[in-house]
Formats: sequence, C-alpha cells, structure tokens
Amino acid sequence: MRTLSSPPSLGPLYARAALTARLHRGDTLPDSVYAVADQRIDRERLAAYQRVCGFRVADILPPTYLHVLAFPLSVALMVDTAFPVPLVGLVHVANSITVARPVRSDELVSFTVRAADLRPHAAGRQLDLIAEATVDGATVWTGRSTYLRRGKPAGPARERTSPAERAEPGGAVSYVRVPEDIGRRYAAVSGDRNPIHLHALTARAFGFPKAIAHGMWLKARTLASLEGRLPNALTVDVAFKTPVLLPSAVAIAAQRSGAGWELDVRNARSGKPHLTGTVA
Repeated sequence: MRTLSSPPSLGPLYARAALTARLHRGDTLPDSVYAVADQRIDRERLAAYQRVCGFRVADILPPTYLHVLAFPLSVALMVDTAFPVPLVGLVHVANSITVARPVRSDELVSFTVRAADLRPHAAGRQLDLIAEATVDGATVWTGRSTYLRRGKPAGPARERTSPAERAEPGGAVSYVRVPEDIGRRYAAVSGDRNPIHLHALTARAFGFPKAIAHGMWLKARTLASLEGRLPNALTVDVAFKTPVLLPSAVAIAAQRSGAGWELDVRNARSGKPHLTGTVA
C-alpha cells in the first residue's frame, strides 16, 4: 500500500511516462495499491466539470466525476517502472462504473487504485485499473478502466463481454455538437492534458489526423443526456469504439432495457460507432 498525502500532479507524471517508457517490461502486474485518504470535493471544479459535460450544476456528484479524482492515482501506478507496459501508447477501450449510492460534494472521499488481469488480446495485451472510493470506510463507488497495449498477442485472446452493437441505434436520439476546444475544456476540469486531446498539431504527432475527444468526456456527456432518469444506484458499462475527431457531431441514442438502458453513440453523419454501453 502506497498512501499519498494528496493526489499527484498529472503534468510531472506524464513527463516521467515519456522518459521511462523503455523501462516498462515484463508479464506481471505489480501488486501495489495506491491510496489517498479523506479528499475534499472542490465545488468550483465540480461545477465546471458538470457544465463541460452537460450535467446540471448540483451538490450530487455525477457518476463519472469520481473517476476524475481517482485518475491521478491510476497514472501514478502506471508510470511506476514495475508496471509491465508503458503508459505512452495505452488505449482506453472500455470503462465500467458502479455507484452504490449518491455522493455529495460535502463528503470526504478516500481512494485506492490497483491493477488487475493482464491478459492476451487479439491486438496485443489488455489490463484493468480498478479504482474504489469510500466514505467513512464504506464503498460508494468503483470503477474499472480497461486498457489495450497494441502488439503481438501473447496467446489466445480472452476478451470481456462488451455491450452488443445494433445495426441501427434504437430509442430516443439526441444530437450533440462537439466543439473543437472540448478536449482543452475537459482537460481543464479533469487534469488529463494528454496531447492527443488538445490540438490537431499535437494529436498528429501520435498518429491522429485531428485532436480527439476524451473517452470519459463522451461517457459523461452520454449520461448527462439521461440525467433525471437514472437510478441512485447503478452500473454503467461502456466500450469505446472509434475516437471522436474534433470538431464533430454525435448522435446519442438511449433505449429502455428492463430497468436500465442501452446506449449507442455514433457519428451524426457517417453513423460510425463511437460508444456502446448499458446502464443497469
């Protein structure tokens, strides 16, 4: 257990990731657990996040907000040289969040992050970063971020079941314009200033024709379209299909499925899938 006094700054962590990329080798995940205790919620930052992602400004945290607060711990774990794959080049391909109960902005939240399940994939290797948030010792939120490291597979692929794709999205559809600066705006409230999201010029250095929207912004914006219709306790499981090039427009479809929802986000013009998922 590595307990930090405060969340680490992402800027120095990204710099370290670039400098130490060649040192990350191996086939075993470290058993380290990174932790930070009793964090206060910055209400101004929360309100800015809610505005950028399309939520109403309120004292209840959106389901995706605690991911933002846990993310620096995840990066600290991934830049540790005991981590078998370098952070640079990892692709966030899926994310699952479970909210046990609503969390208020006046509560003190503690976080832990660990790595799990390094496994072969048809395009390389996958692994999960597991984050947990507690209040007064009780778990209120968990998140699982699945990352892909492209390369030669180490064995037969063992992939998690992902939400099924439909030929055409069902249910009500919302059309959302995604401005060119959304990557910079989301970076300002999340701290995630990965250059692929900030400007076309910096994104091209990593092989993208334009800057791309953060996957977690897209997940948050999709949930914001259902605000007021989601239960207090839920699990939101999504797969990120193709990046949203900026600027763009997306069609967010949500269809009832029992007590939950099926989610389908596509490019508004081409129909190319960006995100599929479920709310349970």
